[in-house]
Amino acid sequence: MQATETHAEDLALMLDASRRAADIAMSHFRKDPEVWYKNGGRSPVSEADIAIDRLLRELLLAARPDYGWLSEEAVDTPDRLAHGRVFIVDPIDGTRAYVSGRPDWCVSIGLVENGKPVAGVLAAPARGELWHASAGGGAFRNEVRLIQGHGENADAPLRVAVPDSVANAMRPGAEASLEKLPGGPSLALRIAAVAQGSLDGVFVRPRSSEWDLVAADMMLRETGHVLVDQAGVRMVYNAPDPSRGLLLAASLEQASWLLALLQPSDGH
Repeated sequence: MQATETHAEDLALMLDASRRAADIAMSHFRKDPEVWYKNGGRSPVSEADIAIDRLLRELLLAARPDYGWLSEEAVDTPDRLAHGRVFIVDPIDGTRAYVSGRPDWCVSIGLVENGKPVAGVLAAPARGELWHASAGGGAFRNEVRLIQGHGENADAPLRVAVPDSVANAMRPGAEASLEKLPGGPSLALRIAAVAQGSLDGVFVRPRSSEWDLVAADMMLRETGHVLVDQAGVRMVYNAPDPSRGLLLAASLEQASWLLALLQPSDGH
């Protein structure tokens, strides 16, 4: 992809913003932050989510006023659809873990250009991790570059995170060919684990949203992996509706085989 110098400048801005956001998150972590619930009481929102959303919007849009904005904790408007470049943010991915004092959460900041990820940052300070990637610039965890390729044992069962609702949609006996592993509360970190190689695949149950996905998808794209729907089509971002159906993160080579474990969906 072209304009990698611009992407590198955007990434540097996003990294700086993510560190400041991580400081806010850690200032409230394990200190009984105020919590609200949305979506009929199913989804917690903490005061840290709101503070980080405000900080990121101010920092990022002050530096890039011509970019669009989509955040889990902000009212979505169609204005962003007119922008070629759009920041897509989840102030805290894994808020349920965050408010319960568990470390598996992150600040997720993605940037898309004409629907494709071009830069992404995942700051997971309670785990001591900072992930980042940019188009053509590679993907890194704590400044160690993530390598492309598979695990060493090609004969071992694939290590895949499979939510129960997705397992129920698999063909009879399909799970026997996998080593099912727990996913963890942060979807973004779960997907990043595929880019790192500690998981071979992640099935994502329906109703995830672009802010859960885009930064981690950047890690996948820089390590020979894909994030695809049940038809095998890669994600396109900044859609009018940011929610998604069933998805799979895996290597390009293994994605088709893993998708074939699913029962055909209605209409296929």
